Amino acid sequence: MLVTTEQGKRLNEILDLQEKVVSMWLDYWEEYSHFGTGPFWVIVLMLVVPLVILYFKIDRTNVFQLGFYGFNIHTWFTYSDAIAMRTGHVYYPFQAIPVMPVNFALDASLVPVTFMLVYQWCINNNKNVFLYGILTSAFFSFLLKPVMAAWDLIKLGNGMNYFYLFLNYLVILIMAIVITKIFIYLKHHPRIYKNK
Repeated sequence: MLVTTEQGKRLNEILDLQEKVVSMWLDYWEEYSHFGTGPFWVIVLMLVVPLVILYFKIDRTNVFQLGFYGFNIHTWFTYSDAIAMRTGHVYYPFQAIPVMPVNFALDASLVPVTFMLVYQWCINNNKNVFLYGILTSAFFSFLLKPVMAAWDLIKLGNGMNYFYLFLNYLVILIMAIVITKIFIYLKHHPRIYKNK
């Protein structure tokens, strides 16, 4: 596919602006969010502590199911966070990794690990995953996020509020549960393909 001259100019303009934005984030990080700031270390703890807890607490007999569910949560949450940030609905004044378009500690560790451990507890104790997932979503939306906002670790804009965050968590929860159930079903109902 040929790129028209006008299209090429427009794309180059966007790429130049993107490069400037990344440079501005790096400058901002060096000035306000670097290793010497308290928020940086809070974010690092939000990244490291859940992963350490997961290492010791994960049920290794169900590790692939739990990991798949957690990866679902991580993936969908990262996508939704990236969209929210790009559209100005959510942003994070402090980052551990300044070039990441999302809060890496939340998206890759704290949120998925918490949901994984709740999921593990539910399947090991025959509890309703959806119900406890709703409670976990409420905890993040109505307790943790307001605390993070009070500490200036998250900012909401463009009409975003904690209830909308809660709805976002619910959509992600439903997708992760359904996709995981589909794959569990496929595992227990394999198709045998014979080589001819």
